[in-house]
Amino acid sequence: MLNNNLAFSSISSLKKLIHSKEISPVELVNMFVERIQKYNPKLNAFLTVSAEKALISAKKTESAILQNQPIGPLGGIPISVKDLELTEGITTTMGSLIFKDRIPSENSIVVERLLAAGAIILGKTNTPEFGFLGHTKNRLGDDCRNPWNTKLSSGGSSGGAASAVAAGLCVISTGSDGGGSSRIPASFCGVFGIKPTQGLVPNFFGSSSTPVVNLFSQAGPISRSVDDAEIMLKIISGFDKRDPNSIAITPKEYFSTESLPIKNLQFAWSTSFDNSPISKNVKAKVLDAIKIFENLGATGEEVEINVGDLFEDFWGMFSACAHAKLGLLLEKTPHLLTDYAKESLEYGGKISGSQFAQSLGKANIVKNKFASIFAKKDFIVTPTMAVTAFPAGNPPNNINGQQVNKFWGAFPFTYPINVAGLPAVSIPCGFSPEGLPVGLQIIGNYGSEARLLNISRAFESHTKYLSQNPPCFE
Repeated sequence: MLNNNLAFSSISSLKKLIHSKEISPVELVNMFVERIQKYNPKLNAFLTVSAEKALISAKKTESAILQNQPIGPLGGIPISVKDLELTEGITTTMGSLIFKDRIPSENSIVVERLLAAGAIILGKTNTPEFGFLGHTKNRLGDDCRNPWNTKLSSGGSSGGAASAVAAGLCVISTGSDGGGSSRIPASFCGVFGIKPTQGLVPNFFGSSSTPVVNLFSQAGPISRSVDDAEIMLKIISGFDKRDPNSIAITPKEYFSTESLPIKNLQFAWSTSFDNSPISKNVKAKVLDAIKIFENLGATGEEVEINVGDLFEDFWGMFSACAHAKLGLLLEKTPHLLTDYAKESLEYGGKISGSQFAQSLGKANIVKNKFASIFAKKDFIVTPTMAVTAFPAGNPPNNINGQQVNKFWGAFPFTYPINVAGLPAVSIPCGFSPEGLPVGLQIIGNYGSEARLLNISRAFESHTKYLSQNPPCFE
């Protein structure tokens, strides 16, 4: 029974096997630990493997099953957690050499909820320092690698999560997305990633952390199927008093709205924001995906999406908030910071209150632009990324002969969605001639996760790209 097919099984399939006692949680944990030991040296997807703790949890779950006790919706399911989430008793580095030995005494809200649902944490997945990059490199070790080609990047900042899920090193993982950090690696690694509506999943960095407003970041699942993502998202969503900005509604109420059939929906689509360049291979696959939606009965219309010169405003606000939380590290341990983290924190420290206020004003303009589209359309389709996975540590500065910013030019489609606070997913829509996954971004209106997941599920059922796994890891 213990074969590699199990490593790529869905939550629902594994739950059936667990409840019927055809497989035990202990066997599952041992299988995934063996796979991590075998493949993680090639990928560097995990920064920490908590095999002993996972085995203890698995034995407790197995005992509960034998005594016919409830084990929760994720009972016995081995998962991984992005290393920006606090985990009690498990090293939490935030991708930083400064915190390489930190073991928290508390869990984040997301981890609390997953543990309460019975999930078994295999370990912590790789991330750039403090989540500051769209690809995963730090001073803790090698870059995180892409399972489809280990010379290439897995994306970031949830690069380890997407790499681990794609390679079958866990069933599902948590990611977080402050400018594309779940969707970028999902696109590069051929898995499903969702950035929820701002406030749907509460954010909590610990009782000792400096309280700073969270404008853009949302935790969410990275998975191999839409159904698996929905299971986790329902568990981690909902209000928590530690995050007063979290949406004050229960997941049961939030996800109870019946989704409309795809054939009745109207959608807008675009392959460029403000004439941003895009790879020919990516554009071709996105145009094919638009035809699939139309074949399913939805009606599409090409639109112009102009967000203006937004990145500097986004990055200024992002960096200013990061500086408010982490700026003391520039004084205490600057020699341990990566160059990019140091530059980001220094940049954030220079943002004035006036600049911040003006950037918030520009954000409102962007929100209004998307609102005008959603006044007529049910969803929006764009590429997730302008390119397929690039060489590890070396993002492009040229796309189709056009110069782009090396820091953010590969992902012009993701960060505006964070600025607008909208939900969006990345779902595989095909492969390049080199065999690399191409991601499709589907954007929903505020609070439309139920519909967005339904749309994604319809696309998934007519393409099967999510069921294709990297050959070297099967």
